[in-house]
Amino acid sequence: MATKRGIVLMNLGSPDSTSVKDVRRYLAEFLMDGKVIDVPYLLRLLLVRGIIVPFRAPKSAEAYSTIWTKEGSPLVVLTKQLQQQLQQHIDEPVEIAMRYGNPTPAEAYEKLMQRQPGLEEVLAIPLYPHYAMASYETAVDFAKEVHVKNKYPFKLSFIKPFFDEADYISAMAENIRPYLKEEYDHILFSYHGIPARHLKKTDPTGCHCMKVENCCEVKSEAHAVCYRHQCFETTRLITEALNISKDKFSISFQSRLGKGWLQPFTDIRLMQMPKEGIKKLLILCPAFVSDCLETLEEIDERGKESFMEAGGTSYKMIPCLNTNHQWVEVLAKWVNEIAAGNEEMILEVPNPTKIGA
Repeated sequence: MATKRGIVLMNLGSPDSTSVKDVRRYLAEFLMDGKVIDVPYLLRLLLVRGIIVPFRAPKSAEAYSTIWTKEGSPLVVLTKQLQQQLQQHIDEPVEIAMRYGNPTPAEAYEKLMQRQPGLEEVLAIPLYPHYAMASYETAVDFAKEVHVKNKYPFKLSFIKPFFDEADYISAMAENIRPYLKEEYDHILFSYHGIPARHLKKTDPTGCHCMKVENCCEVKSEAHAVCYRHQCFETTRLITEALNISKDKFSISFQSRLGKGWLQPFTDIRLMQMPKEGIKKLLILCPAFVSDCLETLEEIDERGKESFMEAGGTSYKMIPCLNTNHQWVEVLAKWVNEIAAGNEEMILEVPNPTKIGA
């Protein structure tokens, strides 16, 4: 008899509205996560509640208002659309959950239990291609915490990061390919930034990441949980699939908060490139599966403005996978393969990263 299974698509989350009150609540939940701002609790409380949130909430609310749709947050809307598309390809019920904000994992679990009486297993798919303690890891830990706290009777498992999976790379390449028909000087792969110290904290060897010369190129077990290496690898595989020469693309990191974050910085590179002769730019954000504030407002709006003011003549952001039909088919394929007993895509959960100073 087949296992009674349900699927949860997990994404980052979004405020409930563009009101400063809702944005403040969302930012507080997000930034108080010790895997995002990894300092002792009291210091984190002071920084987040006393400094960052009061300062950022009004600005973030204004930024959200420029991309908000009549249906709501683009990230939540697109995740719901992905849910609906995937549901057409598989028999198991599909729900969505956010790491921060709504809907919560508990809501998703409850809906699955209602839709699938006698639910035996839930397969969660964190929509993060790459492993980072501030994205994939915290989503997994939170989903597990809710599962244990509420004593749900079903088994919970997770799809592992898919940064180098052939099906994912193929979907990304085909999503990019139409834009290569346009005339361009350069392609910028802009990944979400993280503090460099996070790489050291997740390194299971304790002696490789950011310690060995060219650490991302030197083979190590640390690469299984190394965000920077995985970003490089995704870029390499995509550009090889599309036969893009090495002089036509580069990597940068966006959305930095504070010092010590991965470089080069996207916002700085966008101002430098026109002076280097790069006037026509294609840019994409592979760290995200769904378009959101960081792609639509930071990159497609502010990034374009910076690039064009610096002397650029053409700037095009390639959308995230969103509900790309090939991407939907890839997710369905993974779900069906796991249901058939193939567990290669199932995460072997590493020990949670210790947080603190």
